[in-house]
Amino acid sequence: MVQAWYMDESAGDQRAPHRLRPNRAVGLEQLRRLGVRYRQLDADNYETDPRLKEIREAENYSWMDIITIQKDKLPNYEEKIKTFYEEHLHLDDEIRYILDGSGYFDVRDKDDKWIRIFMEKGDMITLPAGIYHRFTLDENDYVKAMRLFVGEPVWTAYNRPADHFPARKQYMKFLAEEAQ
Repeated sequence: MVQAWYMDESAGDQRAPHRLRPNRAVGLEQLRRLGVRYRQLDADNYETDPRLKEIREAENYSWMDIITIQKDKLPNYEEKIKTFYEEHLHLDDEIRYILDGSGYFDVRDKDDKWIRIFMEKGDMITLPAGIYHRFTLDENDYVKAMRLFVGEPVWTAYNRPADHFPARKQYMKFLAEEAQ
């Protein structure tokens, strides 16, 4: 089951857990109120998993690929890790399904505080368009993930500040409605 918590403000290794002391856990309901959706799937059987097929059909996830993020597997590894960890948003939802390994997605809450979401094998996450976020590996330095898209993939990340985009404005409206 996914684990999430508020991050400390230390500047140490981005791959460390960065838990506050005492820890401030974040539950699935709080993530849902931020528009973050979580599912647990059978990563050992992703190629034939009827639940994954059902999700892909229901959500119109027509395109997918698999990426391995590991020093000896990913070209321009250091550059890509740095890019993934820069705070950014996308104009479309970001859908990732962890097939092996582990890592962290960090998202901003409604008060602009970082929440760290630990993702491991079997976890699927959907980050809504317009949410500021970033990704990093954990101390194991390895993750294999499925990337899913509606239609053709769009890889463009817009680093903060990117508040002028309609996707960000729509996301902020969603947060305001959730707060009521």
